[in-house]
Amino acid sequence: MERKGEVGTGERARFAEDAAVAYQAATLITLRHVTRRYAASGAALDDVSLEIAEREFVAITGPSGCGKSTMMHLIGGLDSPTSGEVIVDGLPLHGASEKELTDYRRHRLGIVFQFFNLLPTMTVTENVCVPLLLQGEPLAAVQAKAAAVIELVGLADRAGHFMHQLSGGQLQRTAIARALVHQPKVLLADEPTGNLDSVSAGQVLELLQKIASQGSTTLVVVTHSEEVARLASRRIRMRDGKILDS
Repeated sequence: MERKGEVGTGERARFAEDAAVAYQAATLITLRHVTRRYAASGAALDDVSLEIAEREFVAITGPSGCGKSTMMHLIGGLDSPTSGEVIVDGLPLHGASEKELTDYRRHRLGIVFQFFNLLPTMTVTENVCVPLLLQGEPLAAVQAKAAAVIELVGLADRAGHFMHQLSGGQLQRTAIARALVHQPKVLLADEPTGNLDSVSAGQVLELLQKIASQGSTTLVVVTHSEEVARLASRRIRMRDGKILDS
């Protein structure tokens, strides 16, 4: 028996099948022979090559320490490879300047962090407005776009609430709204259901499904959750810094 807030098995299967055949899109993300070594721990990624298509929904899975978060940081321009190439939307991140990386993160990338990283002194609306304000958009346009994405994530009735007034699931949906408001080409999510109870996790799963089905962004999710992995149109399994299958 499925509990309220959970995504049904039949619905998951239909969505995964539809997503798998819906797009014959150009490659958006390319990793070529990427290695990332750290002095203390050795190779977090070891000669990894990968292509992700535009508008694809990909889940990256594997045990802790396998390299999946390192891969996300490289795609997000938050870290640089020791060797190899990372290209996103035509931009070679491995050779980009700090100005180019800042522009990439500000305009083409959305990130949902496991621990939300929301500003506690701001309301839901104010948190969601931040990316657009950083881009210098007019306030009226910012407020309209924020209201639309807050409606999308189902928080219109919480728009004026502060972070301490929200549940874990509502905090995560706020973080997703903030990551989506500037319409990024790539949305990265790090363990988006990792700290949530089953009902809140189910609500976030439904939201991820909605985002992916709209086909407006490439969605890359790092997760331990089988529920999240089954929703994706493609699953990339990792172990010991290498891709096992994709």
